[in-house]
Amino acid sequence: MTTVKDERTSGRPRGFEGMTKSELIARLAAANPHLYQRDVERIVSTIFDEISEALARGDRVELRGFGAFSVKSRGSRVGRNPRTGEAVQVAEKFTPYFKTGKQLREKLNTGG
Repeated sequence: MTTVKDERTSGRPRGFEGMTKSELIARLAAANPHLYQRDVERIVSTIFDEISEALARGDRVELRGFGAFSVKSRGSRVGRNPRTGEAVQVAEKFTPYFKTGKQLREKLNTGG
């Protein structure tokens, strides 16, 4: 599959478009006309905030059929300054990790 490197696709396969938080809110508000957009915005923000707070505590967040968010640790290590070659101590880092659920993976791979 051909990839196009530009600001919009950032190396993803052609035809793949992302969605911003505001676009997600707009779609949900359009799909649920009985809700005010400000309420949909509050709901989406609350969900993201709760996921973020759980990850900050080191908890795992699992959404059945969608996937699981967790935190992975990269231990401290000795790195090298590429310019000088000098040894540099790199501190331990924690990064968010997402593993897709079975239903989402199947949906992506069957096109439906």
